[in-house]
Amino acid sequence: MSHRTTRRIGTAAALASLALTIAACGPDETKGSDAASSAPSTAAASSPAAGKPGLNLPSSLAALKNWKSSDWANWAKQHAFKNDIVKDLWTVDSMNKAAPAQAMKPTTKMGSDDGSQNDPPPNPIQAVGEKHPYTNNMAVFGKLFMTTPKGTYVCSGTVVTDPAHPGKSNLVWTASHCLHGGKDGDWFKNVVFIPSYNRSGAASGNKQPTMNQVAPYGEWWADYALVAPQWTEEGGETGGPVSQYDSGIIQVTNPDLHGKSLEEEVGGSVPIWFNAPQNQIHNLTAYGFPAEPPYTGQELDYCAGGDPTRLSFDQTRPTMLTIGCTMTGGSSGGGWLTPGPDGKAALVSNTSIGPSPSAWLAGPALDNQAKGMFQRMTELPQPQ
Repeated sequence: MSHRTTRRIGTAAALASLALTIAACGPDETKGSDAASSAPSTAAASSPAAGKPGLNLPSSLAALKNWKSSDWANWAKQHAFKNDIVKDLWTVDSMNKAAPAQAMKPTTKMGSDDGSQNDPPPNPIQAVGEKHPYTNNMAVFGKLFMTTPKGTYVCSGTVVTDPAHPGKSNLVWTASHCLHGGKDGDWFKNVVFIPSYNRSGAASGNKQPTMNQVAPYGEWWADYALVAPQWTEEGGETGGPVSQYDSGIIQVTNPDLHGKSLEEEVGGSVPIWFNAPQNQIHNLTAYGFPAEPPYTGQELDYCAGGDPTRLSFDQTRPTMLTIGCTMTGGSSGGGWLTPGPDGKAALVSNTSIGPSPSAWLAGPALDNQAKGMFQRMTELPQPQ
């Protein structure tokens, strides 16, 4: 019996250790450009900003791990996210035109001189596609679409549990570089989450589906977002120390389903395990929608990655988790799941960077800073 049809979110046996791909999303214009080297990279492109307000960040960004909710609220006010709902903006055609950018070389050296914080790269593991129709528990995984001055982008995301609103979460976990252009950029626009994209397989094999077929649970628009402040100060088109904080989160709403939460609509969510000890992370499962060849972006894929290894650009920052996987751009932001302390699936990272050609992926460890960012999101009023 195939493990793809028997796996269930919430059971340890369900986690066949899957890994997501690297670099996130990218503009249509990059399609067909020269492939980058085998160095790790994010694939987010910076979008020019017309003057950024002062962020009032501490002199040492390491202090962000001690931020309180009020600190996050003050930072967000100065660096506001605005996402207008534009009815009928996203169609099957416009979604298909959203393409991942090519991977880029990192600008900095990885790890210390003696390599003490870096393990050897994991062996490549072939990504496998979920069988159609996706089972109900797979509805927590979906695609993120957004627009920038450089074109339309696509990433992956995961519906996560909101402890402040049990059973009624409107929160989606992804990567910082899926939401913001970095130090020379600004927030991306028209950000929408499509849970269980192409669940039925109607878009597979170059078929022409309807919007209802590719978006069986509707369109969920971001109305609030937070990313790592390090990303807004340091982020760009290449992987490096900032990748060690490459996580982001959005609160979403569906204007066609007033009063109903995302979790209620898709039937579940995944809890986050912050500060998970690496020696307790086993059988990692990473999911995403890779869009660079040989993948099409139409399928929910995963990699059976085993236990994580370590990757660091800067020893003062949380060491990244690394797993073998052949998924490509478009899977960035997708959730990495492992059996938690209770044996049920928990999210411990998200896809951030990886090499080209694809062979492995790296994701940030979710430390106290990520926990503080998440806590702030749980305190927001629920969308109406």
